[in-house]
Amino acid sequence: MSTVSARAATRVLTGWGRIAPTTATLAEPAGDAEAAALLRGAASGAIPRGLGRSYNNAAQCAGGLVLSTGRLNRILALDKATGVAVCEAGVSLEQLMVAGLPAGWFVPVSPGTRQVTVGGAIAADVHGKNHHVAGSFASHVLSFDMLLPGGEPRTVTPSGELFWATAGGMGLTGLIVRVTVRLKRVDTSRVKVDTVRTADIDQTMAVLAEHDTRYGYTVAWSDSLARGSALGRSVITSGDFAAPGDLSARDRDDPFAFDPRSRAGAPPAFPPGLINRYSVRFANEVWYRKAPRLREGQLQTIGQFFHPLDGIRNWNRVYGPGGFRQYQYVVPFGAEAAVRRSFEMVSAHPAPSFVTVLKRFGAGDPGLLSFPAPGWTLALDFPARTPGLGPLLDELDRLVVSHGGRVYLAKDSRVPAAVLEEMYPRLPEFRKLRAELDPSGVLASDLSRRLGL
Repeated sequence: MSTVSARAATRVLTGWGRIAPTTATLAEPAGDAEAAALLRGAASGAIPRGLGRSYNNAAQCAGGLVLSTGRLNRILALDKATGVAVCEAGVSLEQLMVAGLPAGWFVPVSPGTRQVTVGGAIAADVHGKNHHVAGSFASHVLSFDMLLPGGEPRTVTPSGELFWATAGGMGLTGLIVRVTVRLKRVDTSRVKVDTVRTADIDQTMAVLAEHDTRYGYTVAWSDSLARGSALGRSVITSGDFAAPGDLSARDRDDPFAFDPRSRAGAPPAFPPGLINRYSVRFANEVWYRKAPRLREGQLQTIGQFFHPLDGIRNWNRVYGPGGFRQYQYVVPFGAEAAVRRSFEMVSAHPAPSFVTVLKRFGAGDPGLLSFPAPGWTLALDFPARTPGLGPLLDELDRLVVSHGGRVYLAKDSRVPAAVLEEMYPRLPEFRKLRAELDPSGVLASDLSRRLGL
């Protein structure tokens, strides 16, 4: 391919779940002109890729071209008075934190990892522990520049249809190259955290609902294997950024201190079967028992509160060579019985999910394929080779659809295309817009091919 840069090579790629590997040409354009030329020459399909943190194959294009934003990673401007940042699409949320915190600015929305690019955060319309008050990432984006499938440049704002097709559109409308985003003002880099240990799913949901009215950030780690009277027992952590007066005298000297370094690294290989129902049951018991019944006002770092898994490089290797699947759904408020039923189904299986997270969403945004909607969202991680996992997830699909919910496209790796259509009623609008933007079908991913996006 004559248009591929010198920084291009054939690579076997997976998502963060390390499943479904496929081979593509991975190219790293250094600027808009080179990226546009790559798009125009992509005869076998192309898809953007950030840091590869989608759990599935959303950033893979078997036999085609994968456009890495690894060299589009500069912060171009940061207004310390207003918190408005202009950056290239390959800038990570961690880079924004490092640049913004000394002036008192934090990313407006952060998922469970800061190793996500701003382009990827828009494409997946990522959410965080503060969705009930702040919405998803795209809600804080003022504009972005993108290259359409034919390489034409376009500046997009929230007033346009293309903006909300791109937010949550999984890279299928074009390549984002620059983003203008408004950051969040904070007074320190510490979070003042309250912890509550709940006894069962009813108490868990009641505490989460009450905490949404009192805290900017809240989330529950849940024991997915607990049964009977302990079903859905959880450890809930809620908090807000601390004020300078909350800090110790030593920490007040550097109230915006932030150390993003990982503390440990996962070995390159783990034996298969290490994560199983017995090891997870034991780990869940230890994690639950060591949590305090009630603790108030604990100061935690950004890494401790927002991104605990980022402290371990390549933690996804723990699941062994078979990788893992994450399943995340949202069901509306009023469907609490469905949340309870999903816990019953998982614990009865029992499928070993250690990273099990329950929280509440606030109002959704206009994104055609954006995931968040008002209601309950549950995320579960399973070793991909768990016996009987497929039928369990199929049953969860039926439960979610019957209650008007949906699964997250940034994490889905197996939902049937017909089921997805029931989950996303605006999918026909998305397909129509894509057909107009990209009549030749330049942009495609392994995910979009499976689901007919």
